[in-house]
Amino acid sequence: MIAKRIQVFGLVQGIGFRWYTCREAHHLGIVGWVRNRSDGSVEIHAQGPEAAVNALTAWTRSGPEHARVDRVETTSCPIEPLVGFCEHETA
Repeated sequence: MIAKRIQVFGLVQGIGFRWYTCREAHHLGIVGWVRNRSDGSVEIHAQGPEAAVNALTAWTRSGPEHARVDRVETTSCPIEPLVGFCEHETA
């Protein structure tokens, strides 16, 4: 099991990016959370099997249909005691 913090920059707010991220995470069996950041980016904490987390990271590079992803930054982070995948409020 691994955990990554993923920050997605571009046109990623107001287009359903968080909702689609939750859907993709559920499909991949990942736990974590997603939230909008005040700088206009979307931040994701994803943890699960390495292949699944890497698949979600790859998905974020294009995102949903109306997204325009300019860049994605990822860092390893500690595993959190989480169940499921949810949306958080803006940070």
